[in-house]
Amino acid sequence: MSDPLILGAVAYDPKVVTIWEGFRRWFAEKGLPFDYILYSNYERQVEDLAGGRIDVAWNSPLAWIRSRRLVPQAQALVMRDTDRDLTSVIAVRDDSPIADRSDLAGKRVAVGAVDSPQGTLLPLALLDGLDVDVRRFDVGVGLHGDHVGGEREAARALAAGEVDAACMIDANHLLFAKEGVLPAGSTRVVAQTQPYDHCNMTVTDTRSPLLERFVSLLLDMDYADAEVRPLLDLEGLTQWLPGRLSGYDQLEAAVDTFAFYDETGRITADDYRP
Repeated sequence: MSDPLILGAVAYDPKVVTIWEGFRRWFAEKGLPFDYILYSNYERQVEDLAGGRIDVAWNSPLAWIRSRRLVPQAQALVMRDTDRDLTSVIAVRDDSPIADRSDLAGKRVAVGAVDSPQGTLLPLALLDGLDVDVRRFDVGVGLHGDHVGGEREAARALAAGEVDAACMIDANHLLFAKEGVLPAGSTRVVAQTQPYDHCNMTVTDTRSPLLERFVSLLLDMDYADAEVRPLLDLEGLTQWLPGRLSGYDQLEAAVDTFAFYDETGRITADDYRP
């Protein structure tokens, strides 16, 4: 029996085990030897990918950027349909006098965890040049914002009047309204990023003979297939798509603006300890 293809994934939620156990069985039925390793944080996963200890990594956008800085020939193989063209927003209470981005100067702005692209780095990049009082909610540090607890706490602080604005991905702005964290109609958006892309399957070495089969099987997954549909639902997609690099420029710039990683992929953010 040939050695399996080894994938790394971050265990941001217990459902991750269900997802990859299900995919492992499905891949086996299709004749692909496959196994996975779960990580507690993205930084260790990226370092193991760069070191050749895993074949492919299911990476956050921030982990993708570090992977490519550590190994410039890194490739983004596939991504979910739901990883494309996302935005982050800065919301204020509906009764706030704040009308636009410039009015946030001198105001209290709540963000997610230090390493959240969507809840911290990208929206704060919109405020670059403004003197704002950032209130950070470091929930799930090391998970690159996959744990939405930091954004949820930022939203709660906004609802409670503890801050003047809160940053979050647009989908969570809607989710928090449904949850009642931000009562429907109680907030409005005063700034929004340009569209960006999120997670991808990253490789730094394409020599594994199993990679082509792995990618082919992912792209061929059918949402109508009763066996894989529950797994796709858990992973939040209806279709795998080829990876693309056009949606990461904003985050690349934010990483440099806030000196999160240096150009070689070394962690340089002073207060980031995954």
